[in-house]
Amino acid sequence: MKNLKTLLLLTALLAGASSAFAASHAGAPMAMGDARKETATAAAADMADGEIRKVDMDSKKITIKHGEIKNLDMPGMTMVFQVMDPVMLDKVKAGDKIRFKAEKAGGAIVVTDIQPAK
Repeated sequence: MKNLKTLLLLTALLAGASSAFAASHAGAPMAMGDARKETATAAAADMADGEIRKVDMDSKKITIKHGEIKNLDMPGMTMVFQVMDPVMLDKVKAGDKIRFKAEKAGGAIVVTDIQPAK
């Protein structure tokens, strides 16, 4: 009889705890807008500040003096990058202040996005 009371008490406690958990999370699922904001924030964090030093249309490369590139764990320096899409080179010129994203691809570091600095 004592075991039965203990079992019933534990069952009631577990049922109460699980319904309290469900109630506390039922009204607050992550909204799609929140997920997009988190993704946008992460993408912005991957962007580095830089200044265009040279645009080489023939070799499809760009020289950028840049700050830290966090996603590549790279300190600030001036270096030559390949670009993922050569069309990006048409939109920039030496002296432009930019924000850009670079990633490792096929053993090289490639610029995948360039935006004007704000």
